[in-house]
Amino acid sequence: FPFSDAKVVELAKKLPTPFHIYDERTIREAVRGLNASMAWCPGFRNHFAVKATPNPYILQVLKEEGCGTDCSSIAELVLSEEMGFKAEEIMFTSNNTPIKEFKKAKQLGALVNLDDLSHVDFLHKEDGLPEMVSFRFNPGPGRTGNALIGDPKAAKFGCTTAQLLEGYKKCQDLGVTRFGLHAMVVSNCLKVDELVETARMLFVLAVQIHEKLGIKMEMVNLGGGIGIPYLPGQAVIDVASVGAGIHAVYKEIIEAKGLAPMKVVMECGRYITGPAGFLVSRVVHRKRIYKNYVGVDACMANLMRPGMYDAYHHITIIRDERDHPGLPSRTAPVADNAADLITKEPVFDVVGGLCENNDKFAVDRPLDVEPFVGDIAVIHDAGAHGHSMGFQYNGKPRSAEYLHRLDGSVIEIRRAEDLGDIFSTLDFDSAGPSAEAAARSPGSAARSEPRSGATRGEYRPLSRVYSQTSRSAVPRTSATSSRLWTLTAPGPSAAAAARSPGSAAHSKPRPGAKRGEDPPRARGYSQRTFGMLNTGRSSLRIGPDSVGSPCGLAWRRAQARFFKLRCGGAVAVGRMFLLV
Repeated sequence: FPFSDAKVVELAKKLPTPFHIYDERTIREAVRGLNASMAWCPGFRNHFAVKATPNPYILQVLKEEGCGTDCSSIAELVLSEEMGFKAEEIMFTSNNTPIKEFKKAKQLGALVNLDDLSHVDFLHKEDGLPEMVSFRFNPGPGRTGNALIGDPKAAKFGCTTAQLLEGYKKCQDLGVTRFGLHAMVVSNCLKVDELVETARMLFVLAVQIHEKLGIKMEMVNLGGGIGIPYLPGQAVIDVASVGAGIHAVYKEIIEAKGLAPMKVVMECGRYITGPAGFLVSRVVHRKRIYKNYVGVDACMANLMRPGMYDAYHHITIIRDERDHPGLPSRTAPVADNAADLITKEPVFDVVGGLCENNDKFAVDRPLDVEPFVGDIAVIHDAGAHGHSMGFQYNGKPRSAEYLHRLDGSVIEIRRAEDLGDIFSTLDFDSAGPSAEAAARSPGSAARSEPRSGATRGEYRPLSRVYSQTSRSAVPRTSATSSRLWTLTAPGPSAAAAARSPGSAAHSKPRPGAKRGEDPPRARGYSQRTFGMLNTGRSSLRIGPDSVGSPCGLAWRRAQARFFKLRCGGAVAVGRMFLLV
């Protein structure tokens, strides 16, 4: 744990809880350890699973350490592209994939893992096959999997052995000359032998494919799956032993069959960022009925793994005895439930505020100290599949993310959402009663017509939204209407730029942006999301840095969130851009 109790109290005093915070040093050390364990293999690269922690600052740290990216959606491809990952530094492993996502992967020159045999003919017809084709293998009854990834026989991912052979043959006949092989059989595995067995399985399969089809695999992707010790007392896996075990199997099978050199890669995500992340929340309520409940201001929307998988995350309670306006007193009495308590041991259920009974971070959990209102609950190992799996059920805004840098500073790398973000896609103005309803109930006529200036059916976001901090209606200023995270700020650190002068091109923000600012995108992949307005004749950049243009001047003058611009037949409304 990289923080003292005093530091946590200080952070929670300055930063609104709940929030996620990641430790940069822990991330870098994990990557370096993994790279060292596979140093015997020329060309080894860990393609970080972007879905684990999709934030540009995190990706920049990983890029500096030599990682590539593993993507499963177009959003992750775009994020990789924007952060400067190129061509075969990007792995695209998807399923049930629309053609636009395959096209984007091909445009980037990414390594494409096909999840199904039918993709071969589909891609050949729609866009042409990529230069290098890899298939995802599902061993079925040959392996057992685990609780997180499931029994391979029941898993939706990958191809059977017969399908693999047919797929490679089809690609070969269609002119593909470069091939790869991939599998992801276990997740969060702490057993060296199981991870090495995945390598053996794939190396043996590579030999079979070579013997039957004459195809020599250029790359074998062992997947991720290296686990972290969530439970107290669990040992950290020895990645050096994992690397040594894979090396031994490589020599035994690949070198012995004359198939070397063959590049071996991985796609670890959890192992890299999981232990580096913490969800910091505050105790806001205590309740005693049949069990002892500790209510915190985080919820399943901030970390769904305990509710979804019944996963264990360690919780540390840190005393904060200051008065906290808006919270009950630390000494406020709670009900005596001695006669009704169903668990006699001093254990607690740590729960969030969602209207779901599985919104629980811990069940019957013994804690180091009894929590009181105002204390801080730090939930450990939340750096992977934490914030990224967040959602907005019950209208809960997703929390901010912060990065603890090597120099001890803490920077915001994603702002917290507020109710304005949740309401931003809703059309309140046109949602009045229908004419029939107004006729039946004349008292509803006040809402039977759109508000002034709106036409029924026309999209308009709220002109006034609720601030997360005050929960009162306030105009949303330009300071609070920034993107949820910025793609312009997280260039290489000064140290990285010094080590690699060639990275200097991305060491400064793009024109018009300052490091740490959160300006709109210069171009975007969605008119609605990324601040790109297409008028049909030209593209206009809408933002505070578009100085001199009518749009830029209007933006700079608009201090409230709502504004409306007409530019060459286009309407720009807040952060949402529509053609009319």
